Amino acid sequence: MLQHRPVVGVIACGREVEGEPAQAVKHRYLDSIEQFARAVPLIVPSNQPESNVADIVARLDAVVLTGSNSNMAPRHYGSNLSGQAPIDEGRDGLSQALIHAAITAAKPVFGICRGLQEINVALGGTLRDLRDGGLAESHHAPSGVSLEDMFAFGHEVTILANGTLHRYAKSARLAVNSVHFQAIDRLADGLVVNATGPDGVIEAISASNTAAPVFAVQWHPEWRPKGRPHDMAFWHYLGEAARSRYMPAPGSEMTA
Repeated sequence: MLQHRPVVGVIACGREVEGEPAQAVKHRYLDSIEQFARAVPLIVPSNQPESNVADIVARLDAVVLTGSNSNMAPRHYGSNLSGQAPIDEGRDGLSQALIHAAITAAKPVFGICRGLQEINVALGGTLRDLRDGGLAESHHAPSGVSLEDMFAFGHEVTILANGTLHRYAKSARLAVNSVHFQAIDRLADGLVVNATGPDGVIEAISASNTAAPVFAVQWHPEWRPKGRPHDMAFWHYLGEAARSRYMPAPGSEMTA
């Protein structure tokens, strides 16, 4: 039996419910944290002022930035483009403050899909929309398909040696789902590529100079992870990091 069940903050998305503003997190993220990371999920509403973020982070053992159907507004990474809807400005702003506060407080930060993009932007990187370059078909199922078919769509990724993902996945290649339109364009300073997919898209990143782990993947490990050892390992790693038993990976990760 674990002596400590860490509390993991999970950022929420802004939604409309019965004509009113609301906050939402899909259950599959919360269930994965509870069942596989063996931690307690706590929803962090994205309508909070940035002045509250340090107090929120102080009460958490780790932070998870989930995927979402919304896209980051390009202005957050210095672009004049308008971006493609839906946009979630509340989450855009809070995610950036939450990432900085967690890193400052030496709390682990984990990202999934949109969360990977948010981490890259928070640390000074930029994004691109794969639809603008004609690459969306390699990374997202056709529009109008069922949820099952959307998450059945995927591809292989190549894992770079000596990174965090290589450490826990113990493989040179993985088959992953792919449900995204935005992707990293310029990688932020202080981040290390852990995996790449078709068209050179960055599929996993980790930090190289933070006191606690910062790690994110472009795919969705919360979508029915049983039977996929690398996705189960993602959640086990999160639980390990949140319980402060993090060990840096060899090579490029914090040991250089």
